[in-house]
Order: sequence, then structure tokens, then C-alpha cells
Amino acid sequence: MNRLPRRSFPVTLAGATVAATAAVAHAQRGGPPGGGREGRSPGDVELEKGPLAADEFEKNALAVIADVAANQAFRNVPEHDGRLLRIFARCCEAQHVVELGTSTGLSGIWIGLALKQTGGRLTTYEIDPGRAAIARANFERAGMKDLVTLVEGDAHEELPKLEGRIDMAFLDADKEGYVDYLKTLLPHLRPGGTILAHNINPRMADPAFMTAITTDPNLETVVRGGMSVTLKKS
Repeated sequence: MNRLPRRSFPVTLAGATVAATAAVAHAQRGGPPGGGREGRSPGDVELEKGPLAADEFEKNALAVIADVAANQAFRNVPEHDGRLLRIFARCCEAQHVVELGTSTGLSGIWIGLALKQTGGRLTTYEIDPGRAAIARANFERAGMKDLVTLVEGDAHEELPKLEGRIDMAFLDADKEGYVDYLKTLLPHLRPGGTILAHNINPRMADPAFMTAITTDPNLETVVRGGMSVTLKKS
């Protein structure tokens, strides 16, 4: 969410293992760090378990995620949404993902876990210089410096400079700007690609954006748990 200035906190990995354990326990109780349980049923929360690291790279990245969620008071995606982003990026074998609203890099690290396996890259946009600096440090700590290009500036001005094909996009910036981002991204999105948008609920969803993603016959959209998922058919 790249238009709301937030107070920064020191970044540290001290106690990251403890924080990761607490994050998993918190998630299983229905309150994952970095966000709430919007749209989730008690059964979903009860059945879902925390993420497990398959190797040292994932172990370190998950520790950084836990540290960011616990110690940096910015608006970031909750754990279950981050994990969903990773799954989508991995399932579509994404080579290029675009994110609008880097914040401190939490969602980007989740996406990066998939891109490490697919050999892909992330281009992410952040308007706030302070958050961008923290995100760069977090990407480096997570071992993802080479996977991520962070574009600092107003995405409405910078995104039109984007070149090439993308496989997936994630919108988590100014809600009234979603429809503008959508129009810019769709020509780059490959057939079968997806656009996911955060904070899609009756209180926050922009009506123009909802009309755009639900009335275009070449798009198929579902909304689950406060996130819209839009497929480009052809």
C-alpha cells in the first residue's frame, strides 16, 4: 500500500526463530501477523497450518518474513494472503511478476519464494522512499536481491514505462488507482495470466475497478477472503 506514510522501526533478525514460531501459532489461532482474518471462516483457520521450510533458503526467507511482520509497523499482507501469492506465482511458473505497493517487502518476499524456483523476477513499485529503503534491505536479507527490481516513485507515472510480457500482477496500492493500473497491465499480461488485488471488500473496493474486472468478457474474476483473482482468458 504505497500512499500511506508509516513510522519505521529498526530491522533486526535477533530472535527471528522465536518470531517465526510465534507467527505460526498466531496464524493457527486466526490472527496471522501483518493483517487480519478478513473473510476467513473459523474452519479455514483451524485447518490451515503454518509454512514449513524445504531448505535453508526458505528457512531464512520465512525468518525474515516473521521478523518483518513482528517488528515493522507498516500495512502488509497477512500470512495467508502472502502464501496464496506464492502459490499462484509458482503454479503459473511465473517468469515476470509485477507488484504495485511494495511497502516493506513482505508480499514481495512471499512472491520471491516462488520466483526462486521458477527462475523468474519481480518488478515492484513503491512511492515512499523510506519504505523502499527498508524493502531493499529486507529483500537482501531474504536472499532475493537479484530477483527483485524495486522502482521508486509514483506507479501511475512509472508503470507505463513497463516493457515485455508479465505472468501475474498484484495490486496493493491506492485503491482508487486500481482501474488505472489494470488498464496499463492488461496489454502486458499473457493469456492465462492473473491479476490479484488486495482489500477487495464492500468498504474498500473501488466501484470502477470492480466494474472493469467483472464486465469484461475476456476476464474471469472471483473474490475470496478480501482478494480478487482475475484471469485473462485470451
